[in-house]
Amino acid sequence: MSRAQIRDRLLCLLYFINFLYLLNPANAVAQIQPPTTYALTHAKIFTLAGSTIEDGTLIIRDGKIAAVGAGLDIPSGAQVIDAKGLQVYPGLFDSITQMGLREIGAVSATVDSAESGGYNPDVVAATAVSPSSEHIPVTRAAGITEVLAVPASGGMDSFGSQGVIGGQAAAIHLSGWTIDEMLIKKSAAMVLNWPEIETQTFDFATFSRKEKPYSEAKQEYDKQVTEITDWLERARHCAQAMEKGSAAKYDRDLKLEALVPVVRGELPLLVFADRSREIRNVVEFCDKQRLRMILAGGSEVYKLKDLLRSKGVPVILRPMLTLPLDEDDPYDRLLSQRAELAAAGVKFAFASSDNSFARRLGQNAANAVAYGLPYEEALKAVTLYPARIFGLDGQIGTLEQGKLANLIVTNGDPLELTTDVKYLFIKGQLTSMDNRHLRLYEKYSKRPKAQ
Repeated sequence: MSRAQIRDRLLCLLYFINFLYLLNPANAVAQIQPPTTYALTHAKIFTLAGSTIEDGTLIIRDGKIAAVGAGLDIPSGAQVIDAKGLQVYPGLFDSITQMGLREIGAVSATVDSAESGGYNPDVVAATAVSPSSEHIPVTRAAGITEVLAVPASGGMDSFGSQGVIGGQAAAIHLSGWTIDEMLIKKSAAMVLNWPEIETQTFDFATFSRKEKPYSEAKQEYDKQVTEITDWLERARHCAQAMEKGSAAKYDRDLKLEALVPVVRGELPLLVFADRSREIRNVVEFCDKQRLRMILAGGSEVYKLKDLLRSKGVPVILRPMLTLPLDEDDPYDRLLSQRAELAAAGVKFAFASSDNSFARRLGQNAANAVAYGLPYEEALKAVTLYPARIFGLDGQIGTLEQGKLANLIVTNGDPLELTTDVKYLFIKGQLTSMDNRHLRLYEKYSKRPKAQ
């Protein structure tokens, strides 16, 4: 046998061995996406789990934080980023958005943030999230690495909420080609829009407000609460049937099955309510029903801070740069209530409640600092606290060994509007911050001047 024949046979054997290796999906993925190791050196690291490290090193390996501290050895083959003069923080977490669910509010074909009908517990927001949404890279460039995509949650982009039980909110990374790559937790909370006692209605025919008798408004409110109670009771019966019965002996109801984790206390109920009367009512309701409640909205939550602390109810607060609910409220009522909640021991987080201004999440927290909220509490309210509220603090929220490497490297305070995010990591991957806003800025900044 000639040398050429021996060489050809050896090459064929090598190709065959490589083919067998790639038949294993895990090995094939490894060839496409090899594990990447990074080392951020000489950075000021705000771990939010302990003391700030002045001249620290953070090692990222296989998507997670492998080590963080001072004077660490750099692993062989690591991509080193000299972060001298820069600061490292956990990525920001926006607790309520319609990210990926709503693109242009006025174009219905781009909107999938709510279903028709009042009760949709089986709706899963993750199935509707569009990874190609232009809102995602814009938001990501502001240092936000994860959000909660919340169906039927209202907000400035949504022109009010829809439905009573809106569906299941999903916690997602702001990076990924598919929703499977983006998912942190498919079902992080069940959305409930708590009814109000509305004594005023808006008549579009006359474009004016109409008064309704309180007794009539209360009757409508009680009817809605009874309906919610009935749904929960039926869900409990469904849970019993699932535990003790045979699937062949009862008719499945996907809506009730979706509520089973709620009545079992496995899935929290994200309840939207603003007025103090409704907040008190729903806290008492959830306590009686033994439900894990998270309050969302909470414009008048300062009136019930002692109740919320005693019941252990966390709050996801709406943006504060808006008018108070009542015309005789102090102008800074919504600005100062964050500091009041912190002093009372009520855990809370900030949220943009929409897409258009999600990029201003850090600025929202900074405004609360200007009105008395301790800075560290403000920073944790956009990082650690939302992760803790939704049971994700074992994965994200702080910079600790073993946690997902969702972090930002900045040239200053991430709550300041003038701070630039220099590097952004999501699941340990250095992630692009290119976005539509940046491209338009670069395009029009190069526009020739008029002669």
